[in-house]
Amino acid sequence: MTYWKISLSGLLLGLFLGCGGNDPSRDFAIELGEGGKKFTHNQEVSIGLRNTSGLEVDSVRYFLDGSPLALQDGRAVLASRTLGEKSLEARIHAGGTLIRVEKDFDLLAEKAPEIYTYEILNTYPHDQEAFTQGLEFRGDTLYESTGQRGYSSLRKVDYRSGEILAQTDLSDNYFGEGISLLGDTLYMLTWQSKTGFLFDPDTLEKLGNFAYGESKEGWGLCNDGQVLYKSDGSQRIWKLDPRTLREIGHIETVTDKSVFNKANELEFVNGKIYANVWQKPSMMIIDAASGAIEGVVNFGGLEKKVTQHDRLDVFNGVAYHAGRGSFFVTGKRWDKLFEVRIVKREP
Repeated sequence: MTYWKISLSGLLLGLFLGCGGNDPSRDFAIELGEGGKKFTHNQEVSIGLRNTSGLEVDSVRYFLDGSPLALQDGRAVLASRTLGEKSLEARIHAGGTLIRVEKDFDLLAEKAPEIYTYEILNTYPHDQEAFTQGLEFRGDTLYESTGQRGYSSLRKVDYRSGEILAQTDLSDNYFGEGISLLGDTLYMLTWQSKTGFLFDPDTLEKLGNFAYGESKEGWGLCNDGQVLYKSDGSQRIWKLDPRTLREIGHIETVTDKSVFNKANELEFVNGKIYANVWQKPSMMIIDAASGAIEGVVNFGGLEKKVTQHDRLDVFNGVAYHAGRGSFFVTGKRWDKLFEVRIVKREP
């Protein structure tokens, strides 16, 4: 009896494949939860399989991020090291054949971001002509990158006086972006040229360049002492091997409501990525392991404290001074650099 059952299934599968090259996976679909496409990390949901093929299913297993997903009474917990866009895979054995089916969904953070504000500790002069893209401290020396084609540069700055101690200009065809200093190398991105540069942090001499991989563009850059993190204008923050500059993975930035794609200039502090929100006077605090946006810092009103002029542009630039335990922020063509403390907003 079993023999005839398998033979019939095999015959049906052969007919599916033989008539116009039909893909048997089209007759299967994963049913996830109540049919939605957004779920939160560690949420328990129902998982089922719709089968309109006429084939008898011998077994089915589910995988998330390549790891088996354990079902109990048709339910499973959606848990992953990273958040964002995910794909649940079903591996179906039917008619002696392995059939794979996928279901895309967004895995979001469990909690809403906490809200923070700022306290100004000190105010310092800043070059009003600097279209600030990246800021980075090594000791008391501030490194700054600027943008716009024909005006892009890498600088060493005395943050107390605003004096430019050294400067290397990029070729006119490059639009400078974020920077990060790791070991004896200063890394700098460009925007749409798919090219980054390596500099000697002492002399600002260019040491070489590197090409981007899958990442769309070059926006912000930071590091955790081991790997570089690179934003590209999408929801992804890419991890780069600092020796090869190859992209070795990514996280995706998400809240408890949606995937978010506005991370710009970056700074890494104690396991968190502080990211300017593109075109907004605010900053995200992102868990560097999962991509969860755990906090949002409202810097509203800061732009009113700088000299107002017709070329004034948006809030951008963040650096952490480890010795002082404070953050330094500014904006594009702002004449002031602010030393701030980030504090949680009272309810």
